[in-house]
Amino acid sequence: MKTIYTTLLCCCLGMMSLMAQQDKITLVIHGGAGTIRKQDMTPEREAAYHAKMEEALKAGYTILRNGGTSMDAVVETIKILEDSPLFNAGKGAVFTSEGKNELDAALMDGKTLKAGAVAGITTVKNPITAARAVMEHTEHVMLIGQGAEQFAREQNLTIVEPTYFHTPERASQIERIKEKERQNHNNKDQGAIPQDLRDYKFGTVGCVALDQYGNLVAGTSTGGMTNKKYGRVGDTPIIGAGTYADNASCAVSATGHGEFFIRYVVAYDIAALVKYAGKSVSEAGEEVLMRKLVAADGEGGVIILDKHGNLAMPFNSEGMYRGYIKADGKAHTFIYQNE
Repeated sequence: MKTIYTTLLCCCLGMMSLMAQQDKITLVIHGGAGTIRKQDMTPEREAAYHAKMEEALKAGYTILRNGGTSMDAVVETIKILEDSPLFNAGKGAVFTSEGKNELDAALMDGKTLKAGAVAGITTVKNPITAARAVMEHTEHVMLIGQGAEQFAREQNLTIVEPTYFHTPERASQIERIKEKERQNHNNKDQGAIPQDLRDYKFGTVGCVALDQYGNLVAGTSTGGMTNKKYGRVGDTPIIGAGTYADNASCAVSATGHGEFFIRYVVAYDIAALVKYAGKSVSEAGEEVLMRKLVAADGEGGVIILDKHGNLAMPFNSEGMYRGYIKADGKAHTFIYQNE
């Protein structure tokens, strides 16, 4: 009888613990940071961004609320953003200097610290699924280019023609930049984006999530930088730079000028401040994004989430597409500063 009582007590305590953790489920997204100003946005386009972010948030939330893992929630959320031409990832990826769409993505599991990433791929419809396959089905962390594409085919991931990623808006952007380059052909900084088009650098999408089991996951996907040079890889697929997750600290996904996020190891730096310095996610984000990066003239933003469901979405640019949803199921989306 005592054994039965003890077993029942343990089961009840376990269920209570799970229910308590379910109240902490949280999912946070970003859709890129940069020169995003209300005066440059039509009401219709603004509404489209809010609607797509809300769709992504609710899809991830449904998975979490139904007992799914943060890994599944992050991947499915990012797939929705990759499939939308509104963002610089997947279907809406920007063009390189060679007129291609080259995609990067990364995924990290905060429970195991396992990670997967791909870079420079051109035929995988949803790069985040390739990153997950690398993490789960190889002993590696990152695969690039043709090797990553071959692996994706072997994993039966959805493969598309490179032209699938082309959109009229992105084609127009690269043409405007090329025209600026022709007008300034004496510019020694080849491949640079003219100052009046600098906002086209950004647009990476990302997601961090906390499930009812207390596990954190971070994922990020991008088309990189408009007019980037052949072979350029940004911070997104580099674990610790643009993507990082550790249950002992927090999950981080970044967007912005990738070279700075690589040099300052932004995602890991934030997680380290939470883990070793005891800072809150808001304090850690403020220290790295608003102090260190601003001092270095690095622009962008991050989303951060800890194991208690505390979140932060700091950015030092004029705007960042961002949003979150918690256990109550209410989606909150934002675009501009001071929202």
